[in-house]
Amino acid sequence: MPELPEVETVRRGLAPSMEGAVLRELELRRVDLRFPFPTDFAQVVSGRGITSLSRRAKYLLIDLDDGMTIVSHLGMSGSFRVEAGASAEMPGDFHHPRSKDEKHDHVVFHLAGGNGDARVIYNDPRRFGFMDIVRRSEIANHPFFRDLGPEPTGNELGADYLAERFVGKAQPLKSALLDQKNIAGLGNIYVCEALWRSHLSPLRAAGTLVADGGKPTEALQALVVAIREVIADAIAAGGSSLRDHIQTDGSLGYFQHSFSVYDREAQPCSTPGCSGTVGRIVQAGRSSFYCAACQN
Repeated sequence: MPELPEVETVRRGLAPSMEGAVLRELELRRVDLRFPFPTDFAQVVSGRGITSLSRRAKYLLIDLDDGMTIVSHLGMSGSFRVEAGASAEMPGDFHHPRSKDEKHDHVVFHLAGGNGDARVIYNDPRRFGFMDIVRRSEIANHPFFRDLGPEPTGNELGADYLAERFVGKAQPLKSALLDQKNIAGLGNIYVCEALWRSHLSPLRAAGTLVADGGKPTEALQALVVAIREVIADAIAAGGSSLRDHIQTDGSLGYFQHSFSVYDREAQPCSTPGCSGTVGRIVQAGRSSFYCAACQN
């Protein structure tokens, strides 16, 4: 599933074509994705101006000039591409290839803008993604968003905050970090990477990172720094890829050359001075990659 840095890369890639453009027509080529489209979805948004694109957790938010917002989630296999004239560009590269098979083109945004007409096409072979329309002023209380924790890049995420969330919890640290009520948008890949950077085991109980009196330990403080850094590095890598790949089929592998443990089972640990090997375990149905020698 595309994670927060990938969604942020997609947002930045789509913004030049979509922000300030008029959505002349929203073309729906089926009645549903993961869920049915909202009633009269195409009629409600067609003809509206697009004022801005933003992101909350793994959701892409497309703000319209009437105060409504199109909410889009990429699910497991969703992706956008921009077509203008004879060119086609896919914003961002992903660790797993994205589809460009036209039979999976389910939604088309027909745009008119200052840079000419364009089409933004949503492709989703597995159809686990979805789209909805929400009034912008009501987003914070919408079921998609009301229980989300702070962004991993925002000022609200700190060691004191996580100490309050983790105190007394025997829950494995990996599971606690994937809980969207604790941190919004943090996914499997970057949890593995952040735990490796902070030398913490995914099996460790979350509550062990909280000292007496509910204060964060040095280990928890190091974890917060690692989360911020790994997300920032991933976003920077995605942003660079936009300049380097004008046309891409998605097969280059988003940020894959910078992974330290994710998908590196049986390879030597790259922590300086560590002689361990990256292992793989399964937690709650997801693969955890870590070095048992230096993560504890």
